[in-house]
Amino acid sequence: MNEKKIEMRLVAPVLLSFFVMSFVDLVGIGKDRVAGDLEKSDFILGLIPFAAFIWFFILSVPVGIIQARVGKKRMLNAGMTITGIGLFIPYFLDNFVAVIAGFALLGIGNTIVQVSANPLLVDVVPGRRASSFLSFSQFIKAIGSMLAAPLAAVFASRFGDWKLLFLVYGIISFLSVLWLGSVKIEETTATGTKASMASAFRLLGNSYILMMVLSIFLVVGIDVGFNYFSGKYLAARFGFEEVAAQSGRSVYFFGRMLGTFAGALILTKLSSTKGFLYSAILSIITILLIMIIPASNAAAWILVFLLGLGVANIFPLVFSLTVQKYPGRSNEISGLMMMAISGGALIPPVIGLVSDSLGVVPGMGVLLLCTVYLLIVSWIIIRKKLADI
Repeated sequence: MNEKKIEMRLVAPVLLSFFVMSFVDLVGIGKDRVAGDLEKSDFILGLIPFAAFIWFFILSVPVGIIQARVGKKRMLNAGMTITGIGLFIPYFLDNFVAVIAGFALLGIGNTIVQVSANPLLVDVVPGRRASSFLSFSQFIKAIGSMLAAPLAAVFASRFGDWKLLFLVYGIISFLSVLWLGSVKIEETTATGTKASMASAFRLLGNSYILMMVLSIFLVVGIDVGFNYFSGKYLAARFGFEEVAAQSGRSVYFFGRMLGTFAGALILTKLSSTKGFLYSAILSIITILLIMIIPASNAAAWILVFLLGLGVANIFPLVFSLTVQKYPGRSNEISGLMMMAISGGALIPPVIGLVSDSLGVVPGMGVLLLCTVYLLIVSWIIIRKKLADI
């Protein structure tokens, strides 16, 4: 596929699957709305995101193995089908058990979609454009994530039922299945070793793949960790009031959204290796400045925005660089990298522990260390590229 022209009839339905991928972010609006509808403790409500995200750790690698046997398109359609069913359950059944079951299926479907959609997108675009399109796919995902809250508010005010959002997103999921099923895609097939759980985890013995999987683990940790910690940090370090400090998340997500859109354009001209390096440099400088500059509201907003801009493209860049280097192992690599999303569950507690023990600035230092690792990795890749010339 690498030398062929881009065929939008193949690319478009795959890109729509990234909009479906965003539906897992309904856990936020779902938790808030269910809290208003049902009298449940915060601990019980916490089962909603847990039910959705635990599947990334459990299923990512097995899905990658199964995908090597049945194909990426079939797995992606299976994931979107499960997503649609998961969305319909809490719409038609009005109780907490149905909500948990629905979000569990949503998480299972989303895990499959994330494992399948990224390598399938690499298959339908020329190799030199893969990083650009993967960045653009994250922009589409960001649009879906941002639409959920305002759409729920519109449905609640105009129709008296915010859960119409589940119905609409469920229908979109099934329409996406029909569209993708209607096109024929030439997939890159695995070569050599037959994919298995053992072969997938053996790939971690490859220093390059291990280095890149850890990069995914840490960049997701930065993303979730900053969202977890930014409110407390902006209040303590810059003296923001509670509401203003919490709105820092919105500024960060806005920077990420613009970053993915800009990345889709810039990466058509800039190499993936240099894009990774520049993103890591911007991220590390931004976090360092957030830690050391004198308190200034304007500076804080700018730096939070720039951090979102810097982090935005690292995930798709790391993914594309790894899959392009080992195209025959894309299913196993995708599974390992989706499993590494669990970094979003593990980095925040480390930040909290350091912050409680040493203060908020050292807590932010955890994220700084993560970006230092990413900078080192990007430099190693640049050096290897130069050595091969």
